Amino acid sequence: MKESTIMKKFIAILLALVLAAGVLAGCGKPKKESVEIFINVPVLTGDCVANPEVQKTSDFLKLAWDKFAAQYEKYDVKLRGDQVNNFEQTDYQANIPDTYGTADCPDLSFGGYFAMSGYIYDGHIVPLDDIISDAIRSDFSEATWAQSKGSNGKTYLMPFYALQNIMCYNKDLFRQCGLDEFIADEEVIQGWSLEEWDTVLSALAEKLPENTYPMMMYAMNNQGDTHTMVQLRCQGSDFFDENGMFSLNTPEGIAGLQWIKDNYDKGYYPPSCEQLEIADCTELFMNGQLGVYVWNSALATGMKDLDLGYVNFPAADSNGANSNWITGFMVFDNGDAKKLEVVKDFLKFIYESPDLMDYSTMGFPAAKSVAEKWADKLPLGKQLAANDKYAVDFTANNPNWAGVRQAFWPHIQALLSGAETAEEAAAGLDRDCNAVISSVTRTLHE
Repeated sequence: MKESTIMKKFIAILLALVLAAGVLAGCGKPKKESVEIFINVPVLTGDCVANPEVQKTSDFLKLAWDKFAAQYEKYDVKLRGDQVNNFEQTDYQANIPDTYGTADCPDLSFGGYFAMSGYIYDGHIVPLDDIISDAIRSDFSEATWAQSKGSNGKTYLMPFYALQNIMCYNKDLFRQCGLDEFIADEEVIQGWSLEEWDTVLSALAEKLPENTYPMMMYAMNNQGDTHTMVQLRCQGSDFFDENGMFSLNTPEGIAGLQWIKDNYDKGYYPPSCEQLEIADCTELFMNGQLGVYVWNSALATGMKDLDLGYVNFPAADSNGANSNWITGFMVFDNGDAKKLEVVKDFLKFIYESPDLMDYSTMGFPAAKSVAEKWADKLPLGKQLAANDKYAVDFTANNPNWAGVRQAFWPHIQALLSGAETAEEAAAGLDRDCNAVISSVTRTLHE
């Protein structure tokens, strides 16, 4: 056989082998299935300590998604419109409940417990315990997990950051009224007894100039009602019974309501505060016309030019009390198992990526490790972490908290105006708030 013929056969065999290898390689690595995810979140802004360039939750989520998608091997994943969608905070209803069963229902959303808690009982939110490792679980306090669960004990909201609500006071106004002994020399969160609170508020009421008032109070609508709920525990009320129902029609609950009414009558609140909303008191405080106001890390930037001291809400003991608003993720079941798988994998990726968890510094990080890491740069970072033990449970995992809030504030307004006595307000609060809670059909996604 001629050498040229042998060479041609060799080349033909080689080409056949190359082609076969290509076919086999193609069979071994089939094209990945494509899965499109819709993330729809309210416009939530904040100063992210870890990355000041990130101002919105959607910005962080887009960064996190791009990092996740680049390393994800199960599917070829993408976002609808290649973006995280935003909606206004006033439009939760149109963007979540009204979209159930449609293509516009999000696969993942993010928000505060106030707005999100009701969705737990709609049957569209899936529990997330299967993605919570022991390491993740131990990085969050029991109080945080408690606020993230449904009544069946399963976790439906993945906590990311919190806003711990305490009070702040204007040191300049305190000095003007001879209250120097109550002003902390260091940046600490103080606690005052009820007697000390009365000393402070009475001095402010007596000595503050005209059109300047001791302490905030508002009852025009449900905005800021959580602050009132915390204060109603000041005479020892547990607020809820063992079943999580309102229980203010007790000696302690009535005494708490009477304390608020007495403060009103003593002039400790702005006049006609039953017709004020929280924004009105914000304006008064920022104008130097209010001695004591509410504070959290989201408000801190706007208050940085004021000389402030910090104190817990009045409580039955001198340590005081605070409240935490947990903000985090919820996953919706839209009938597509692959989408559920991808979204859960995405969340797990976030919670197992320390650099992504650092974005929880948009508020006060819910994860203890992140809070400790950034403690020196977070507003009152170390102090808030130590103060968490004085937090009260202000929802008891009740469904339809938005409905509860609508039933709550009219009785506080009636109490302040004199239309209801403390006893009548207590009975009305228990009746109306518990009726809202009981009216909800609890359909928990298992």
